[in-house]
Amino acid sequence: MVGGNWKCNGTKESIETLCASLSTLELPSDANVEVMIAPSSLHATMTRSLLPEVYQIGVQNCWTGKGGAFTGESSAEMIKDLGIDWVIIGHSERRHLPILKESDETIAQKVAYALEKGLKVMPCIGELLEEREAGKTNEVNERQLKAIADAVTDWTNVVLAYEPVWAIGTGKVATPEQAQEVHAHLRAWISDNVSVEVAQSVRILYGGSVSPKNCEELSKQPDVDGFLVGGASLKPDFITVIKSYETSS
Repeated sequence: MVGGNWKCNGTKESIETLCASLSTLELPSDANVEVMIAPSSLHATMTRSLLPEVYQIGVQNCWTGKGGAFTGESSAEMIKDLGIDWVIIGHSERRHLPILKESDETIAQKVAYALEKGLKVMPCIGELLEEREAGKTNEVNERQLKAIADAVTDWTNVVLAYEPVWAIGTGKVATPEQAQEVHAHLRAWISDNVSVEVAQSVRILYGGSVSPKNCEELSKQPDVDGFLVGGASLKPDFITVIKSYETSS
């Protein structure tokens, strides 16, 4: 799977232009890759109307429960009502931006409620640079993954995204070997703590400065099941990333 996270970017004009380019994507009918685009919530239905069905549409966040007096939030019911398929939950920017500071508990609540209401979810986990340098990569990712796992009873509609925070928007990228090491550890944790079947079937995406230049080597790693792409998904050569993974999978 390849996901594109447009974050807080886009105008009607720029999205129309980008979607026109992305609409040229052609995949074989038996292509072994799903593609999801997550524009801002404001542009989700517009983007859906502009892109062919080969693209699924997501949003970048949702509320922890039923709608109501929660100014500025969007509930899972509202997202589902608009025909949106996916929601990204717990992106590192929402975990670590000082104004947000979403906790593991909050993220788990969002995951559980979105799944209950029929959305597909893409929870994100990943360590800070100082945590990696302190040798805490596995400890941090296990803690974040456990909170998510405790909230999930059926993994059918869950795709995990591992995003080393030090590689997001920095131009730095985990080496293929670093990405594989963490992905393999996450899969082993799931095998030990959830089930062997879930570990074998769940997709674990890599996110963190993915680009057409590095996606081919990352795609070759056995436990990297695709990408969650940030800045590069705002450019027409996002298609290169999609095709690179489709070819290697």
